[in-house]
Amino acid sequence: MLTSYKTIAHDGNTEIVIKGSCFICTLKRVYSEDEAKEFIQAIKKDHWKATHNCSAYLIGDQNEIQRAHDDGEPSGTAGVPMLEVLKKNGLHYVAAVVTRYFGGTKLGAGGLIRAYSKSVSTALNEIGLVERSLQRKVGSIVSYAASGKLENYLQQSKYTLVDTQYTDQVCFVCGIPEEEVAAFQGEITNIMNGRVVFEVGEQGYVEKRLARTDADDATLDDEDFE
Repeated sequence: MLTSYKTIAHDGNTEIVIKGSCFICTLKRVYSEDEAKEFIQAIKKDHWKATHNCSAYLIGDQNEIQRAHDDGEPSGTAGVPMLEVLKKNGLHYVAAVVTRYFGGTKLGAGGLIRAYSKSVSTALNEIGLVERSLQRKVGSIVSYAASGKLENYLQQSKYTLVDTQYTDQVCFVCGIPEEEVAAFQGEITNIMNGRVVFEVGEQGYVEKRLARTDADDATLDDEDFE
């Protein structure tokens, strides 16, 4: 099991138009090849009138499963460029389908490669990426009077605040790397002068939003497809 990896922030889709053709990129987190295939078939069913539904996916801690399908486009002009964008961004457990509605103008092999790459890059930029890290969830329970001080500290710290629970007291749940749990507890105890109680929960993946993708192809303009 990976201690951390990058993937899409959430499932979603974006649409771009190039030389009259509409390209709709749909992204989804997938954790098995069967799940990826079901996703692709569902898109094909929804867009059965489309000219093409090209796809690519990466599955496995080491991306052991990598697939790319051109769905009728010239070999190597759709699925592989899509896969390369996913790999370039260092993603795991994600599938992409680019649906094309032909607009009457042929793009040529080079134009198709740029178009399918741009479609995926645009979707990644708009949907965003997260880093999922395997961490221990630790709750820090304080009084309402002390909660402002702790909340302010946590928001400015390196720790990921996962949840805030309000009962008769306030519990700030943070994701902490396993090897840093003891140090975190000591740090918070000192800050709160001992007026804090901890609840150590299970390990799980905690997500942190990344600032942007490195998908430079998203900046291509329409004239790049001459």
